[in-house]
Amino acid sequence: MPPPSDIVKVAIEWPGANAQLIEIDQKKPLSSIIREVCDGWSLSGSEQFALRYADGPQLYITEQSRGEIKNGTILRLAISPARAARQLLDRIQSHGIDARLEALKELAKLSADPTFATEFINMDGISTLARLVESGTHFGEMLAFTLTAFLELMDHGIVSWDLISLSFIKQIAGYVNQPMVDVSILQRSLAILESMVLNSHSLYHRVAQEITVGQLIGHLSNQEIQTYAIALINALFLKAPEDRRQEMASTLAQKHLRSIILNHIIRGNRPIKAEMAHQLYVLQVLTFNLLEERMMTKMDPTDQAQRDIIFELRRIAFDGDNDPSNTEKRKAMYTKDYKMLGFTNHVNPAMDFTQTPPGMLALDNMLYLAKLHQDTYIRIVLENSSREDKHECPFGRCAIELTRMLCEILQVGELPNEGCNDYHPMFFTHDRAWEEFFCVCIQLVNKTWKEMRATAEDFNKVMQVVREQITRALALKPSSLDQLKSKLRALSYSEILRLRQSERMNQDDFQSPPIIELRERIQPEILELIKQQRLNRLCEGSCFRKLGNRRRQEKFWFCRLSLNHKVLHYGDLDESPQGEVPFEMLTDKIPVSDIKSVVTGKDCPHMKEKSALKQNKEVLELAFSILYDPDEALNFVAPNKYEYCIWTDGLCALLGREMGSDLTRSDLDTLISMEMKLRLLDLENITIPEAPPPVPKEPSTYNFTYNYG
Repeated sequence: MPPPSDIVKVAIEWPGANAQLIEIDQKKPLSSIIREVCDGWSLSGSEQFALRYADGPQLYITEQSRGEIKNGTILRLAISPARAARQLLDRIQSHGIDARLEALKELAKLSADPTFATEFINMDGISTLARLVESGTHFGEMLAFTLTAFLELMDHGIVSWDLISLSFIKQIAGYVNQPMVDVSILQRSLAILESMVLNSHSLYHRVAQEITVGQLIGHLSNQEIQTYAIALINALFLKAPEDRRQEMASTLAQKHLRSIILNHIIRGNRPIKAEMAHQLYVLQVLTFNLLEERMMTKMDPTDQAQRDIIFELRRIAFDGDNDPSNTEKRKAMYTKDYKMLGFTNHVNPAMDFTQTPPGMLALDNMLYLAKLHQDTYIRIVLENSSREDKHECPFGRCAIELTRMLCEILQVGELPNEGCNDYHPMFFTHDRAWEEFFCVCIQLVNKTWKEMRATAEDFNKVMQVVREQITRALALKPSSLDQLKSKLRALSYSEILRLRQSERMNQDDFQSPPIIELRERIQPEILELIKQQRLNRLCEGSCFRKLGNRRRQEKFWFCRLSLNHKVLHYGDLDESPQGEVPFEMLTDKIPVSDIKSVVTGKDCPHMKEKSALKQNKEVLELAFSILYDPDEALNFVAPNKYEYCIWTDGLCALLGREMGSDLTRSDLDTLISMEMKLRLLDLENITIPEAPPPVPKEPSTYNFTYNYG
């Protein structure tokens, strides 16, 4: 008799018949099990049948996927994938419109199943769908279902996008370019074009010839298709040759893309969903990456045009139109002026711009400040050049280092991370957002330098404080540059010191032996409190996004722990839930007793399976997997670092293992410090009674017991 782990108890349905309750022996061939099920209902030709899940996506069960069947699962006997594919292929080519519509509707649903998709594609099904689209005879629902099925089939990666014909591309582009097209058709058309661009270099050029940026921008006023339109713009931007990106950026600026996004999306009347936030983040990254060429370009000290920019900086600051005619005097004056401008090399300041990054980008920023914010530029230079107390702030050196720092903070030159939504609304409020950001920050450098009463020896310390001020302000997501200025004003040097001191208080401020002893006594109960909070969050559950879907069409699944902490329930969802998902909607489950371990990052099975190109630091840091008996895994990618810590900690607590995330350490330190402060405050507030008058020869003894417990 096989061990219990190889036996799964399920119910199997068949239309018009009572369900069969059977035990599936996982060591037995699937074909034998299907034959037994067919015999139970006196059905002949068992090879024409297959098993599917009755709930959720209703996927076909194969020898490879049968291990995912759990006790209590409801299955359905259905016609085999090959037979279903053949029937649907015949029906979508029939003359009856109603029959064809129903077939395409069913095909759109079944195409998400990889087993069915393989069979349908092997029967040249994709070519059939492409011909239906190219014919131009399908409209409305029929066309929408056709495009949905095509998109689902192509998304499996079985067929190369390079096989798509030019006439098909033109037809799809035509739907995007038409003024009045059904929203569902437009969404699928934009998604198909995006997949073409991202998956085929040759198709990028074809799509770019058929679709103009102006036409895509025109769709941004429609809230139903905004995300799809921006996704296609980003795809075209990302795959464009380097020499075309600046040209494309100029076109986007001329078409007022930034202001349209600001008014119709960021300041629109609907909340920004995760996928839209991701697309805005991608556009932000791609826009800033246009700075990479200048960032990595060294200044040529012999190039007169480049040297003229430095001359212009000097002229604006010191009104250098009336320079002495004597060469030696002029050279001495230039050296003095370059020193007052704060350059490291006073004789030849061009040498200051030979290090990359920031290269020529720093000089571009300085010239923008000098020309567009001339009063600010002159004030910063002159107020420091007139000082004689060694506290002058070197403008040139600071501007160069600040530019390098801003490039690091905003990750200029790095590709977007999949799943990251970290866009900043304020960068969509100005056509020259980068330069304006620099202008705000260089004034911060000057202000912080004065607040710290810094000298040249303190340069690195000042820049460290400035970096902290900028990153803290950005984390608050200011909606405009004016709001950024306000938040930076609030983050003065004294405020940074206060914040640092407060954070240290939460970490290591209490080091005396009695306090350490108190901390050790408090820690177990605080850890138990954190553990219960983590488990409660697992009981509430979380929504996760499915990986591997390159289209901007989100798919979700939900997981939550049973209230008795004995079972993990999970299942697919059509959309991101707004509240708690009932256990009844989660069709799959894993007994906690079957869980062997929890792994993270590169140790996760779904991270090992992904190619090197698909892996990125962001996804790796959010990935974790539950390994359970016999040799199965439930794979997660958390939506953010907080959810990652909550789930990994909660699962460790569930398995009786140590919770080791940064969040737990932070919560532990914070809660212990708060509890210690409260208890110490109670001690400080104890009112010690005055001693009564002494009694001769019988002195009183007062014993005070301090309750730390």
